[in-house]
Amino acid sequence: MAEKINSIVWGDLLIFILLLTGVIYTVKLRFIQFKMFPYIIKKLKNRCSPAAQFRTFCMSLGAAMGTGNITGVVSAIAIGGAGAIFWMWVSAFLGMATVCAENRLSAMFGNEHCKGPMAYIRHGLNAPKLSVIFALCCILAAFGMGGAVQINSLTESISVCTEVSPVVISGIAFLVIYPVIIGGAERICRTAQYFLPAAAVIYFLLCMTVIAYNITSIPEIFRNILSEAFGIRQAAGGFSGAALSKALSAGIRRGIFSNEAGLGSSPILHSSANKASSSETQCYSSMLEVFTDTMLCCTLTAVTFLCCPGYNSISDIFSATIGRFTLPITAFIIAVFAFCTVIGWYYCGETAFRYVFTHRSIGLFSFIFALTAASGAFFKAQSIWIISDIFNGLMAFPNIIALILLLKYLRKE
Repeated sequence: MAEKINSIVWGDLLIFILLLTGVIYTVKLRFIQFKMFPYIIKKLKNRCSPAAQFRTFCMSLGAAMGTGNITGVVSAIAIGGAGAIFWMWVSAFLGMATVCAENRLSAMFGNEHCKGPMAYIRHGLNAPKLSVIFALCCILAAFGMGGAVQINSLTESISVCTEVSPVVISGIAFLVIYPVIIGGAERICRTAQYFLPAAAVIYFLLCMTVIAYNITSIPEIFRNILSEAFGIRQAAGGFSGAALSKALSAGIRRGIFSNEAGLGSSPILHSSANKASSSETQCYSSMLEVFTDTMLCCTLTAVTFLCCPGYNSISDIFSATIGRFTLPITAFIIAVFAFCTVIGWYYCGETAFRYVFTHRSIGLFSFIFALTAASGAFFKAQSIWIISDIFNGLMAFPNIIALILLLKYLRKE
């Protein structure tokens, strides 16, 4: 039943409007993606990158840069072949324009009590009921994609190198997550700032080591990605249409799962930035997050995985190529990625919860969220991924509708 619902939610319609929205904003914002790096270089030269902005960047990137960058990419390749990676690139490129629009609209219509898509749906569209629907979907997505999925992937990774019981992992996860999330946005930002950069650097070094061992196969890997993206390789077998559909669907779904462009989480996270940080800075920062998440990290995972056919996971590849000592290191990296995603998505869920249930205790929500996230250790991976895909799709619909209908506001700018 869940698979059928997932196929309906993530049907051709949602994929089409996600791509269409990205294309529209790419054109209307005059290919703003290419202005990102000149802007960032200018800011760095002027030394206008305060610590608070970097903390917000780490929290937002951490929320996106979870286990989807590792297990999600492997899953996309398993479903859609190497061609799925090309469509992840497409979703990221177009998604950079989408998140820029999301953050600009959030800055235009947001206030202390109404942030992110809830703000521009309520005040821009004048559709309070639709904003509540988005908020409820955001809460569900926070529990699913942002919580249980991450701990589930972490449990699988740890089980490869140790015999620790899922009960123990679940208990430790709860004891680590709960104290951080009850500290609010400031504690979440600082935690992500301390852990995410180190884990990302270690992961980069491990992947580059594997790629260096298989450097001669790199040209062939990229040829496969491009040929399978359009079903060229499969055309001889008579099923290029089906292969193209699978590659496109898997790439777009996993790309959005990874970088979250179009879901509406980015403007919620960036709403935590201090008022001294301009909306322009938030827009370009959010674009850099999508670029870093998908174009860099996901591509690194994909190339590493495609370098070593015959293996089912990145941890197995690291172990076989570099040594078994990498198993606990990989578990640590996934743990950090998962943890940063959980605490980042908690902030999204809490913001949505405050919007819908203004007079309810946030302490109870924090406790239930930590408990639900920790319970991900007991679920079957396939089931929990399907459920999370459904929540993602439901969250995207009202946000994309708002982005399309509010185009006139950004056109004026």
